[in-house]
Amino acid sequence: MKKSNTEHIGAVLLRYLRQEGLETPLNQYRLVDAWKEVVGPAITHYTSNLYIKNQTLYVHLTSSVLRQELMMARDMLVRNLNNKVGTRVIVDIVFR
Repeated sequence: MKKSNTEHIGAVLLRYLRQEGLETPLNQYRLVDAWKEVVGPAITHYTSNLYIKNQTLYVHLTSSVLRQELMMARDMLVRNLNNKVGTRVIVDIVFR
């Protein structure tokens, strides 16, 4: 016996997350977690305290040289991080 009004569990979970206002925080967590994969282990070693506020990713760096290099690649990083998550989570990155 097959029911005609069945839904995929993923669609149900996504609808629930949107209703409860949990979709944005989940995507922000996924983006911060994706930082390691997008920039690689060498850059990850010099980064700490990543957080998102008002669609801006704040990244603390221990290397001023690396900060300058990443500033030049900021647009590409924003695009790659958003692509990794699958939605537009951030619009800018601030390196400190």
